[in-house]
Amino acid sequence: MLEKVQSRTKQVVAATLTALMAASCSNGSSQTNPLATPPKEETEQTTLAIETKSLDELYSDAQKEGGELTIYAGGDFQGMYSPLEAAWKQRFPKVKLNIIVDYSKFHDVRVDNQLATGTLIPDVISFQTLHDFPRWKSQGKLLAYKPAGWDKVHDKFKDPDGAWTAIAAYAFSYRIDTAKVQEGEIKSVQDLVNPKWKNKLASSYPSDDDAMLFLYKKYVDKYGWEWLAKLASQNISLGRGSNYGGDRVSLGESSIAVGAWRLGGQVAPKIDTEQWILPANDPFMAWGQRAAILAEAKHPAAAKLYLNWLLSKEVQEAGNAFSWPVRTDVPAAPGIKPIWEYDNANIDEFVTFMHDRGEVERWRQTMSLYFGETQGPPSPTFLGLHPGLQRN
Repeated sequence: MLEKVQSRTKQVVAATLTALMAASCSNGSSQTNPLATPPKEETEQTTLAIETKSLDELYSDAQKEGGELTIYAGGDFQGMYSPLEAAWKQRFPKVKLNIIVDYSKFHDVRVDNQLATGTLIPDVISFQTLHDFPRWKSQGKLLAYKPAGWDKVHDKFKDPDGAWTAIAAYAFSYRIDTAKVQEGEIKSVQDLVNPKWKNKLASSYPSDDDAMLFLYKKYVDKYGWEWLAKLASQNISLGRGSNYGGDRVSLGESSIAVGAWRLGGQVAPKIDTEQWILPANDPFMAWGQRAAILAEAKHPAAAKLYLNWLLSKEVQEAGNAFSWPVRTDVPAAPGIKPIWEYDNANIDEFVTFMHDRGEVERWRQTMSLYFGETQGPPSPTFLGLHPGLQRN
């Protein structure tokens, strides 16, 4: 049996935006995480206190600092975080928020280059490239900080010393249009190789995104190379950006998206027929999107306000339309469990995978042999070395 999670549309986005606008702070007590993600990270000898200031107090600090904040956020298209930006503007109108979206694999080396050349722009970074954060921590590039509610964040989603904290858990599985796929026709991702679905599948290039690559790896681990060869022969519509497959389904161009978010993309999903599949037996994948304040940030007070706001119970609850909460005291969306309770989400294995860059590259190039090399411009557009340098 498959659990089917109904995709939400613009009404859900509007409801989420309303909830975000009402978000406020939740404080907690100190707790040390005894676990560290692979490879094992060195921990500091001192215990860092959890933030006790309210959002209003942090907002005041951010205004005194200059009232500005720049985020480099991993993502697939400009405007991806528009609901978040609108909610921030409503809640904190005197602190200008500038979110710059690019693939995490470009943002991370961009940050490295800016640090090396003394031209750092972002105050906060939020990326899928999980392997970068232990390195930056060991180099002293991250500001140790534990926002209010840090003690409620699941151990999988935080650094024990506060170098980074995940702000949400995202997941990839597959999405179907039930107007074109009848009930029972697809009981597993294994069924996608049925010739019936030739010319009806869409996906982002598995070699272009590490999370998508890992999802395909898990499919191969379970169903084998022959299955992958059959899938590759289905004439899949391929494009850049992890939103690509889901958008093709939402536009009516494809029946099934292989590797898709829980909610939409640039195109609003169809409320009556579009379903994201939460599998009972197939593998899927999930990760905590890690966020950190850079030690050289020009606006650390505004950065602290941002992380406290994102980790507040209200914002975590509002994010249920798009993701899973990382806090243990915030329930997941109705009908589903906390993401860490799904063994087939492979949360820990993805962390290990991301740290083994040789393994990642072997899988990347192998997928290129099956599906071809990535084609086309990056979906967020080409941003160069210093996006956000000139602010209006």
